[in-house]
Amino acid sequence: MAEFRDRDLHLVKKALAIAVLAIARQPGPLQSASDQSDMKAPPGGLIEADVELEHYAHAARLAVTGKTD
Repeated sequence: MAEFRDRDLHLVKKALAIAVLAIARQPGPLQSASDQSDMKAPPGGLIEADVELEHYAHAARLAVTGKTD
């Protein structure tokens, strides 16, 4: 598996959070629960704590919706 560090790691985490939110916003059969589940728990412990997860979820909401919450 590739190893990400510093800014690259930050971008991968943010991209995963945006992807999870984008999938969650899709209607019906376009919403893949297994994809969401897999992306929320990435391999290798990319996101190490709930606080960090919430930070990236907040950034994803801002990127996708343009609103802070």
